[in-house]
Amino acid sequence: QVQLVESGGGLVQAGGSLRLSCARSGRTDSTYAMGWFRQAPGKVREFVAAINWNGESTYYGTSVKGRFTISRDNVKNTAYLQMNSLKPEDTARYYCASDSTAGWLTQYPQYKYWGQGTLVTVSE
Repeated sequence: QVQLVESGGGLVQAGGSLRLSCARSGRTDSTYAMGWFRQAPGKVREFVAAINWNGESTYYGTSVKGRFTISRDNVKNTAYLQMNSLKPEDTARYYCASDSTAGWLTQYPQYKYWGQGTLVTVSE
């Protein structure tokens, strides 16, 4: 079984930055996709970013492209989401997801494993 634990959320002013981390445990193989999604109150879960198994291929949602960067460290079994130029509309609970595939995935039903999420709040 795979466990995912997010950290790094918090309160930040508009224009600021945060880095989220997602620690993966339970399996030691590195051939798995990682992704980030977010969900604001009253809204559907939104794709944010995805990365393939070796970190060489990434994909971003339209609303975050150019501001957020996804990366991973397979030695540490951790994925990261660097968020810059944050806006109030980025306020949401951010979820890390993982699945046993080499490529990146953009649809939340494609991911088998999910973390509990970390809250990001961006003030005006």
